[in-house]
Amino acid sequence: MSEATKFIPPHALNTAVLFLVFNRLDTTKQVFEAIRQAKPPRLYVAADGARANKEGEVDKAQAVRDYIMQNIDWKCEVKTLFQEENLGCKYAVSGAITWFFENEERGIILEDDCLPSQSFFWFCEELLEKYKKDMSVGQISGDNFQNGIQRGLDDYYFSIHNHIWGWATWRNRWKKYDVLLNNIEEPLFLADCFSNLNERKLWESLFYKMKDSKIDTWDYQWSFCLWNENMLTAIPNKNLVKNIGFGSDATHTTIETKFSNLDSHEIMINTHPNRVTQDYEADKYLFKITRPNVVVRIFNKIIRRII
Repeated sequence: MSEATKFIPPHALNTAVLFLVFNRLDTTKQVFEAIRQAKPPRLYVAADGARANKEGEVDKAQAVRDYIMQNIDWKCEVKTLFQEENLGCKYAVSGAITWFFENEERGIILEDDCLPSQSFFWFCEELLEKYKKDMSVGQISGDNFQNGIQRGLDDYYFSIHNHIWGWATWRNRWKKYDVLLNNIEEPLFLADCFSNLNERKLWESLFYKMKDSKIDTWDYQWSFCLWNENMLTAIPNKNLVKNIGFGSDATHTTIETKFSNLDSHEIMINTHPNRVTQDYEADKYLFKITRPNVVVRIFNKIIRRII
């Protein structure tokens, strides 16, 4: 794997980007600048509406929308989905992604606090093309939480975990997604996904909490979808996205974790894995170091629903 401080794109970006924003102008500006440098040919901007009980949020949300629309200075097709009322994380995000894939066969998805390196865009684009017909691959992620441990000899590996701080997928994968988990009965397939009983029980508990509407989220349903369809996620061997959204004024990431503000890197793909297979050691290690963070994420989502 070739790593450099400056990334030189091998060609113009051909892949559309969905930018999910809300009310944080500071982080939005930083992520938008990364998108502006990459110059996607088609930019989709989706924004949830302001919450009625949050003083000043109408102005904050409008400032974010205005900033983006006034600063698109490269040649591209722009589509917007600006909600008038607040739908909440569960429906605003999942609905925006569905809207995106009603228009695109494949694409890159970024939230307003996920700051990507420039090579992230071309990493996603290359793998979206390479695995477009391989339904064992469900997602491309820009995140790596392996603390510098190289997994395999290639520039990326495959995981059962679909990190979403900057990611990409295809329409024909997303169409299997169900925000309400109507297809959940007994998630027995988790026994095939996780050899660790504690990990399996944790996810089973989460899925039933979501089914009972006790957690306001969209992303765990996407994990359910990928696992239920036996799909893996491509993970770079260097972290490509820095989450800059942790803090008390965040909507989602209110409590900092060991993954707050991880350094991001620039890479070029030199070698691909010979086959699509889960890296069990990487996933075992990930559960070991992230279990407390999963608990924090659950707490954040429950608190969001209460307040």
